[in-house]
Amino acid sequence: MELLDRIKWLGVFALLAAGVVGNWYFGETSLLLRAIVLVGLAALAAYLLYLTKRGKELWELANASRAEIRRVVWPTREVTLQTTLIVIALILVVSLILWGLDSALSWGVKQAIG
Repeated sequence: MELLDRIKWLGVFALLAAGVVGNWYFGETSLLLRAIVLVGLAALAAYLLYLTKRGKELWELANASRAEIRRVVWPTREVTLQTTLIVIALILVVSLILWGLDSALSWGVKQAIG
């Protein structure tokens, strides 16, 4: 990693730490003012992060992920409802089978013990 990138990363962590410590230290200050300062520090840290090599790679990954999500074929409401009903029906069937098995085993143990 290049020295300039390391300095930028240090700046990112310093800005985030300053936000956390400042929010704690100025706890009595107006919440709105603290929120504005925190958003500003976070935006500055994000910009500084973007200026690093890894930050640009992260930005490219986010853009590629967004494009991939647009290409996904999402199920329709009807398909989602049908799948949900099938899952519920199978859960009921399996639970009835397990209840029957448990009852039969309990009855068998009671008969064996007396």
